[in-house]
Amino acid sequence: MNRLKKNCLALLLALTPLFVAVAEAVPGPEMYTAAKAAPRDVIGEIIDVIGLKPRFEVRSANIENAAAVIHNGKRYILYDEHFLDAINNAVHTDWAGVSILAHEIGHHLNGHTLSRQGSNHADELEADEFSGFVLRKMGASLQEAQAAIQVLSEERSSATHPGRSYRLAAISRGWSNADAQLLASANGQQRERQPMASNSQPPQQAREQVRQQPTRTSAASQRLDSQLVLRKVVFNNAPDEQFFLTTRLQLVHMTERGARIIGKLARTNNRDYPFYFESEYLQGLFVTDDGVLVNQRGQRVGHFS
Repeated sequence: MNRLKKNCLALLLALTPLFVAVAEAVPGPEMYTAAKAAPRDVIGEIIDVIGLKPRFEVRSANIENAAAVIHNGKRYILYDEHFLDAINNAVHTDWAGVSILAHEIGHHLNGHTLSRQGSNHADELEADEFSGFVLRKMGASLQEAQAAIQVLSEERSSATHPGRSYRLAAISRGWSNADAQLLASANGQQRERQPMASNSQPPQQAREQVRQQPTRTSAASQRLDSQLVLRKVVFNNAPDEQFFLTTRLQLVHMTERGARIIGKLARTNNRDYPFYFESEYLQGLFVTDDGVLVNQRGQRVGHFS
């Protein structure tokens, strides 16, 4: 049984070009089955989650993958039913197929198919992030959101697609952003049900993360509690700046105005780069087991001390 599963995965890897934003070699969509809903009608579910009107048609196609294409000025999502069924069976979750379709929709909604330049690293990562965001909104776990890329992507980057660790990190970033939105929405609803307090206090978590010395009025005098510091972080291009990794795995930058949280350390599924920073300021920043900070090009940009 294990051997059969391995053979199935090997066949999928051999046949799959890891999803495409524009497929020049794909024949016109008029050759494919029109208006056939994808499994679970996931297109409708995805559209409901993002709140946009679908300005594209969905068609079943014998293309051994899925693709977002423009043909004669019209947008299409093409998918192979057998391919989606095979990947779902291989990883034992229907979320794999959902993530693939969400990825292709992400290409359309982010305007990638308008350039007609084919797949590239930036567009693929953006579509992956969109996929992670959508799947969290739909109720998938992070593992379920990453299931398809985990088995279909290559470890090393190619000319058109980034390596597995980068793609998993992009999905995780989108998933985490959606998770934060859902949590904030839930907390907001809970606060609406509670009576207003007379004395407003900062959240307990924030007080624990960054404590300030109340006896001094200067913003520059604010310091991070040493008990909260796990490691110091040194960036090559800013060696004199103060960055710290806290016990809550948050990346904090000490400025003249005080402590500023600019990212959070998260795990990947890559043994060489087991961690990365989720941050809107630091894109594609990975961390090795030895505490070396590496960017998407594999260049060393800093370290833990």
